[in-house]
Amino acid sequence: MTKKSLFLVMMLLLLCCGQASASGFAIIEQSVSGLGNSFAGGAAGAEDSSTVFFNPAGMMLLEGQQITAGTHLIMPSTKFKAETATNAIGTTLGNDNGGEGGVDKVVPNLYYTNRISEKLAFGLGITAPFGLATEYDKTWVGRYHAVESDVMTVNINPAVAFKATDKLSFGFGISAQYMDATLSSMVDGGLVVYAGSGYNSAYAGLVSNPAYDVLVENTGDDWGYGYNLGMMYEFTPGTRMGLSYRSEIKHKLEGQVKSSVPAALLALNPTLAGYFQTQDINGSITLPAMASISFFHQLTDKLALMADISWTEWSSFDELTINFEGTGIAGNPDTTTTENWDDTWRYAIGASYQATERLLLRTGLAYDETPISDEYRTPRIPGEDRIWLSLGVGFQILERLALDAGYVHLFVDDSKMEKSASTPEDASRGTVVGEFENSVDIVSVQLSYNF
Repeated sequence: MTKKSLFLVMMLLLLCCGQASASGFAIIEQSVSGLGNSFAGGAAGAEDSSTVFFNPAGMMLLEGQQITAGTHLIMPSTKFKAETATNAIGTTLGNDNGGEGGVDKVVPNLYYTNRISEKLAFGLGITAPFGLATEYDKTWVGRYHAVESDVMTVNINPAVAFKATDKLSFGFGISAQYMDATLSSMVDGGLVVYAGSGYNSAYAGLVSNPAYDVLVENTGDDWGYGYNLGMMYEFTPGTRMGLSYRSEIKHKLEGQVKSSVPAALLALNPTLAGYFQTQDINGSITLPAMASISFFHQLTDKLALMADISWTEWSSFDELTINFEGTGIAGNPDTTTTENWDDTWRYAIGASYQATERLLLRTGLAYDETPISDEYRTPRIPGEDRIWLSLGVGFQILERLALDAGYVHLFVDDSKMEKSASTPEDASRGTVVGEFENSVDIVSVQLSYNF
């Protein structure tokens, strides 16, 4: 396969495949070699050209030209168990807990680096740094909060690095990021009829009846722009520190909302079709800034140790508002979900062992905080604090060709959701209180070619 063909294939995969969430909905799975160490190397590892994403200054540690292509199969599991599920008038939302809400997704990444001279390097990364995918039954108790959530990003990131002194290197990159989102939920058509009747008790039995629910799907996309910075300092040839920063990226999404109105609802009142018209929508979201400090130490000829502390500015994600540019949905000009997320920290340690001349063994452990409190957790992103336990191998197939593979299991705490119909934004969505049981498995493979 030519380099041009490989690039086109990877772009197609990135554009066609959705992603699954890490902490929040950031995707740290941008390197298979890094995954084997739970990304403890982070900004200081620079094992291959994936350093374009983690710290562009690390390109100064690579020789010649390199292409790295990796893919990650992310397999999340999330299952809900309701404690309370009632609608605005206090009757039941049913007993369907939603089934398996996690959706398996493939996350590919592609990198190219070129060490132009002893002082200068260039690189390009094509990644998917944010995304999420969850889907529940259309009749589940939380259907008015969420049914399907599918968010994909593609980030195109050219970068340069230069060596300032024998020990100090700097890197800089720019990002052009495409975002595509699909968010759907059910609307309580029976409640619309009941409210439209002036709360006539004769229609109270229609409320939260799935036969009258309307599926509303919002889709939108946008391009946004940002930058990333990196610094690498080598205390000795085998000991170094890396610092990196990725800026926030603001997206102004534009798209459409479409509704599937059941025949049973139209049979009650045909004019209700006008409450659920296809129309243009818009909304904005700020994807957070990130910063990391990492350390790498070659303890012996065979054993290397590494550590990383990373920060994500999730407090920039305060609410998600969708504005309808037409008549609105069921008389509402917009819909808002309050997020109020918190900034988070991630801590990781790892080790690599050169078992043979060709075989490298990796392991890592990490603790990853959630940005979401119980009060603001929604079914779209039900995550909690998690512990990463990873294993990986690197194998030099040929002089110029290397294979990396990794596996990680994420032990995710059970997460609580406490949505209440007593709050204005959830009045029509109902009170849903319960717990999600979560876990994640990731299997990854990567090829790197030097030339």
